[in-house]
Amino acid sequence: MTNLRTSRTRLAAAAATTLLAALSLTACDNGTGTKDEGSATTNTSATPSTDAGSRTPEATPTGPTGTTPTADAKPTSAAGSKAPAASRTTSAGSSPAATPVTCEGSDTKTVAAPLTRPVNHLLLTVTNTGSRTCFLYGSPAVRFGGAQSVPPTIEDSQPQAVVTLEPGQSGYASVNLSATDGSAANGRTAKSLTVYFQGRSLSGSVGKAATPALPAKGVYVDDSLKVTYWQQDMNDALSW
Repeated sequence: MTNLRTSRTRLAAAAATTLLAALSLTACDNGTGTKDEGSATTNTSATPSTDAGSRTPEATPTGPTGTTPTADAKPTSAAGSKAPAASRTTSAGSSPAATPVTCEGSDTKTVAAPLTRPVNHLLLTVTNTGSRTCFLYGSPAVRFGGAQSVPPTIEDSQPQAVVTLEPGQSGYASVNLSATDGSAANGRTAKSLTVYFQGRSLSGSVGKAATPALPAKGVYVDDSLKVTYWQQDMNDALSW
């Protein structure tokens, strides 16, 4: 019996010692002793790093077609690239060489040809020998020999538009030299002819006059002398 009691006493003492050791260990962990197991868990409320290297980069902007613009891309204006100086024109939208001018003796060639049909008529042909388009305004102011005045214009022959001559093109007018029945006064033979050109205002002449040659025997004229307006078509000139 004595041995049994002794064994129980020892077991109780050992249990008490174990309990005291456990209590002591707990006390150390809550103070400055061993770290508590729960403190090893990551703190989810910590502030994220602001280091530039740890940021997620922003998306690179793209152009209208979804391609990445390059650093050396050159923007263009709404009107496109600037035209080269060599291709510039005048404010009127055309180069100076293309600007139309008034037809006159320095940039045309005038030919005077007597006709058999209609009789007593002279056909004037003016050809543009220049590099620009020119306008034949009004009617030719003709002077035969030493006449002091020019003959009247047949008003009914006025065309619908001003005669326009591109380089190389011709315009026409006819001259009624004399009455077919010989009834007009002051008949005479003229051996020289001067043709003057009118400007846009139709008052007076402009530029250089033309002096087309007449036949060696001259042409007969009288007081019925008159001229047509300049015509674009030769047949229109010969219809008067």
